Amino acid sequence: MSTIQISDLRKVYGSQVAVDGVSFEVPPGSVFGLLGPNGAGKTTTFKCMLGLARPTSGQVAYDGQPLMPARFEHLAYVPERSVLYDWMTVGDHIEATRRAFARFNPSRARELLAGFGVAPHKRVRALSKGMRTATMVALAFAREADVLVLDEPTSGLDPVNQRTVLSLIINEAAKGRSILFSSHQIGQVERAAERVAIIDRGRIVLDGEIDELKADRKIVEGIVPSADYPLDGLGAAANVTRVDRTERIVRILVNADPNGVAARLTAAGATGVRIVDLNLEDIFLYAVSPATADADVVAEASHGVR
Repeated sequence: MSTIQISDLRKVYGSQVAVDGVSFEVPPGSVFGLLGPNGAGKTTTFKCMLGLARPTSGQVAYDGQPLMPARFEHLAYVPERSVLYDWMTVGDHIEATRRAFARFNPSRARELLAGFGVAPHKRVRALSKGMRTATMVALAFAREADVLVLDEPTSGLDPVNQRTVLSLIINEAAKGRSILFSSHQIGQVERAAERVAIIDRGRIVLDGEIDELKADRKIVEGIVPSADYPLDGLGAAANVTRVDRTERIVRILVNADPNGVAARLTAAGATGVRIVDLNLEDIFLYAVSPATADADVVAEASHGVR
């Protein structure tokens, strides 16, 4: 089994910095989620890992060794966009993959394809986007590879097949594989991954184990009478990390005493106040979106609140 190690990876295209100092590690038997907005640098990171793009600087290593041709026998990749040949059948792709990779298991590929409802006799040009994704997933997981790099591996799939892919990911990690994957559906990453890194504008802005990122933090929500209603100085409280407003809805991220913050929010005039657990989507949005706490400060100043 293999450990993926990315160290201070940087990729520049002309004057554009696509990836800037990215570092993370994926040990064997684990699932690592890479999250980020469109254009954040996820796919460029994958390309540098796979030799599809040459890093400007930094290192990509597998068990401490640079990527070499022999490594591809132990590394499978599902790209975001289909790389299947339209004129070939699914069965043709099974045969081509069998000839290319010694560890490829054609029987497992056919079994996985049957589970996805993809017929081997069909030509790729006749497949939907989801069925093309399913075909690439089946071919990759039948490779028996030690490392799987999956870029949007559920794109276009229906909910049933999305769940199938997530189960495959979790099962492969249980066998000791190292799995790195990205998805715009953050709930999928939360279900399958133990650790995540969030990349924004080419840089890692947050990383860690999901349970640790959620620990000791809660969200206090409430509805205030108006969009500019003051919050009795809550934005400046020591245990308040962030305040967000969307019209009359207020969401307060706290790192301690959520009950106390909820009581203060209620006393300030909010209704429907509740305390909710932090999820990975909240963590992601807080990492890549600017806070709207300034609106709280302006509102309170305009109402003379100190």
